[in-house]
Amino acid sequence: MNTNALLKVLVETESPSHDKAAVDRVGAIVAEEARKLGAQVEIVPNQVTGDHVIARWGGTGKPILFVCHMDTVFPVGTINTFPYREEEGKITGPGVSDMKASLVISLATIEEARAQGVERALTLLCTSDEEIGSVTSRELIQSLAKESELVLVMEPGLINGALKTWRKGGGGFTVKVKGRAAHAGGDHEKGRNAIEEMAHQVLAIQKMTDYEKKTTLNVGVIQGGTVSNVVPEECSIEVDFRILQPNEGDRINGLMKNLKPVLDGTTVEVTGGLNRGPMPFDDLMQTTFGKAKTIAAQIGIDLKAGGTGGMSDANLVAPLGIPVLDGLGAIGEGYHSDREYIFAGSIPQRVKLITALLKNW
Repeated sequence: MNTNALLKVLVETESPSHDKAAVDRVGAIVAEEARKLGAQVEIVPNQVTGDHVIARWGGTGKPILFVCHMDTVFPVGTINTFPYREEEGKITGPGVSDMKASLVISLATIEEARAQGVERALTLLCTSDEEIGSVTSRELIQSLAKESELVLVMEPGLINGALKTWRKGGGGFTVKVKGRAAHAGGDHEKGRNAIEEMAHQVLAIQKMTDYEKKTTLNVGVIQGGTVSNVVPEECSIEVDFRILQPNEGDRINGLMKNLKPVLDGTTVEVTGGLNRGPMPFDDLMQTTFGKAKTIAAQIGIDLKAGGTGGMSDANLVAPLGIPVLDGLGAIGEGYHSDREYIFAGSIPQRVKLITALLKNW
């Protein structure tokens, strides 16, 4: 397999999450490549987001499941200003790391494993909506994970090559405040300023952050008012929250849902909640990573453990009590930006590592 040629095609086939047709074009490429390798391919249709692709290779034992996503955060047309480029040992382009390279690594690994006589059953799941919360793929991921002995979530690795052995969980809330509009000059006292009320709520929310527990809340978006000479009737905010301890989700949800107005004549409405629970470095993860580290050492790789505040589909697998390894994708930096790149040499390195895992697990 010409990995760089396939990667170029995938990167140049742009696939923002909300563009079903665009994501489906990537799905068609992946499905065809999987069929070339002897897979039985199933297309799981979606009405709004792209279809999901499941490729299965029969074999012995419970399958090992690869989990990838085909969607990216970049709108169609980004390739014109941020083109695919190979230079000085790096490959750049929209979604090259997160996670077009992982699609290539997964397919190349399966090809190499079969060439080396690995007969284990394998499944490759390529989803269409990871970047927007895995809303339509969540149940599919968990269902296939329950059938598997090991789940390999192909998110990019950390910059030092480490796997992601812990992740924060998190979610989001929308807070809406309703006040009463009035003329800011003639009837100021008759108004109820929704932005003023929201200021109280923002301060209360920010105080919920607890760095000792690794819990953070961030009011990242605020909208309110129409013009400066009208007391604003409405104001809304978007809140991101991240947790590392499993019970923190209930605590934060309780605090947020119990927010009360400070100013008379205003109302506060809160919607949202936890999207993905945390993936702690617990006993199961320590055992799973320890086995992977031992296998890696046999082929001369010093595999390291790390973690991140970001979430992935591994957060959906870990609570099921199924062994999962995350961060097996290409190594690079700059995800979700016009600085996104991978080290070209990390593609064959990851293929070598994962092939060894398939042979020895």
